[in-house]
Amino acid sequence: MAELEVLEVKVRNTFGKRRIRRLRETGLIPANLYGHKQDPVNLVLDAAAFNMILRHGHQIVKFTGDCTDEALIKEVQWNVWGNKVLHVDFARIDANEKITVTVPFTLKGDAIGLREGGVVEQLIHEAEVECSALNIPDALFVNISDLGLNQHITVADVKMPEGVTCDLAADAVIVSCVVKKEEVEEAAAPAEGEPEVIARKKAEEEEA
Repeated sequence: MAELEVLEVKVRNTFGKRRIRRLRETGLIPANLYGHKQDPVNLVLDAAAFNMILRHGHQIVKFTGDCTDEALIKEVQWNVWGNKVLHVDFARIDANEKITVTVPFTLKGDAIGLREGGVVEQLIHEAEVECSALNIPDALFVNISDLGLNQHITVADVKMPEGVTCDLAADAVIVSCVVKKEEVEEAAAPAEGEPEVIARKKAEEEEA
């Protein structure tokens, strides 16, 4: 479940592209905090500390410093190479309010269909769920141990954590075990030499 990661922030009074660029060059990230019918606040935070929170997969933070709100990481803006955070939007939350977040599906176990010559294909990798702000699951676990060849697991087959609801249709297929693609292609391909045999047979019939 979600943990509250502490993140120190300061109120930002720096604006303008040139000043913001200089701010980033010093290892800081500009950010905005909004929500709950309160005035937006311009913030600045340490890039290294925020990147650590992202690597650990946390979505909720507890601010310290110039601000003491609890907030959801709503949107992260990256540079064109996707290796540097340029800006962050945070949304204020209350511990008991319902929020919508994206959570990954994680497969557990080894499908018995693998021993039958099949391969496991995951068709849905994440889902939007609704839950309390402090009850966000790290992942939705899908046990595939009993998944046989030509079988599948749907959303209805996955037990959701208490207090968590998923936006996907109950019959949506998350994962399936199917015959290897190469085997299907080999079975569908015509036998070698077949066109030649047909041509020779036709020629013999014409001579007769």
